[in-house]
Amino acid sequence: MTTTPPGRNPGYSGSSRDAGPGATAGTAKRGVHQWLALVIGVVYLLVGLAGFAVTGFDGWTEHDHSQTLLGFAINPLHNVVHLLIGLLGVLLWRTSGGARTFGWILAVGYGAAFVYGLIVQDNPDLNVLNINAADNVLHVLSAVAGLVIALWPRRDRSDTTGTATY
Repeated sequence: MTTTPPGRNPGYSGSSRDAGPGATAGTAKRGVHQWLALVIGVVYLLVGLAGFAVTGFDGWTEHDHSQTLLGFAINPLHNVVHLLIGLLGVLLWRTSGGARTFGWILAVGYGAAFVYGLIVQDNPDLNVLNINAADNVLHVLSAVAGLVIALWPRRDRSDTTGTATY
């Protein structure tokens, strides 16, 4: 008969990096930051796909603010960026570390996109992503969401109550 350490489920193997106390191998509890990464990833994937219905596949860097999806200016290159961000979210959400990496990618990438958008919004020669004011607002919100994901409090694995520590 095998003895189980106090505070561990009998099926716990200790092999799941993200498993909190009481989790069994393969059934790690997902953190809120991981679910946020998945949701944001799926939304960006869908926006990227829907964007091609608006823009088609011509004029990759066209600056045409009449090409919008729900008020957000897009072009095919902008759609590809959305698809890549979405794909990263869907691929990285599974582990706590992956979700945090995705959060930093959002924070830094969309923070830079916001600054870029402020500079090029009304300059057709430099605005290769067809960014408008609505995009700039979304980019700031995405950067903040990225910080929330990246900096979400970690669980203390030695704490059997499952409370977060700061």
